[in-house]
Amino acid sequence: MVTVRVDGLRARYGGKLALDGINLRMGTGIHGLLGPNGAGKTTLMRTLATVARPSEGSVELLGHDTAQQDGRKRARRRLGYLPQTFGYYPGFTVAEFVEYMAWLKEMPKERVPEAVERAVERVGLADRAVSKLKKLSGGMLRRAGIAQAIVNDPELLLLDEPTAGLDPEQRVEFRELLRDIGSTNTVVVSTHLVEDVAIACDEVTLFDGGKLIFRGTPNELAELGTFGADNARAGDTTLERGYTTALRAYRERTVA
Repeated sequence: MVTVRVDGLRARYGGKLALDGINLRMGTGIHGLLGPNGAGKTTLMRTLATVARPSEGSVELLGHDTAQQDGRKRARRRLGYLPQTFGYYPGFTVAEFVEYMAWLKEMPKERVPEAVERAVERVGLADRAVSKLKKLSGGMLRRAGIAQAIVNDPELLLLDEPTAGLDPEQRVEFRELLRDIGSTNTVVVSTHLVEDVAIACDEVTLFDGGKLIFRGTPNELAELGTFGADNARAGDTTLERGYTTALRAYRERTVA
């Protein structure tokens, strides 16, 4: 099943063209978005989350056309979204925050208490459920953000830089959570940490300057780093070298 269907997508951010002619299909599994700052990853995530509207093109999520108000509303009930920075009331406890987000997602009232408890437990915050958000560390706050994103058991989960602030042990636990969710649903992760993509993702999409320049498995991206005389200076791991090689090759083509 195709969960995400994007055709001819163009989107502007801050008056500039941030996405230029993107065509994309995503289904069940974990999809990693890679690219340098300003590549268009966050704009794509905001567009898929129906927070931002495209300038041109079409976006279909879970069979719903997001150009239509009813389509956007139906899609929002079935997706979860963690932006790079998210707003919250500092006086809310972790459980209150996740419960509030469940209410915004129009979850059935009878489902909410159990769903909140499960989401908080899945991100390792069960012992901090009654702690106020303003008392949390950066890593704990990030985990609370992940909890609100998964509280409705989303069929499409969008996570923008989800591991920011997490320590190595927490990142391992987070990747296990991704694998669990991605086994039956669609997970899209935007990150600058190449190793997260290598370990967790089934597929990687590389952006530069608003263009989609590579799509394939992490192994296929890593293979690109085995070519060229300068590959040893392109990164410390095979995937880093593949990432750098793909960017350099694309930029050379556009300049030529």
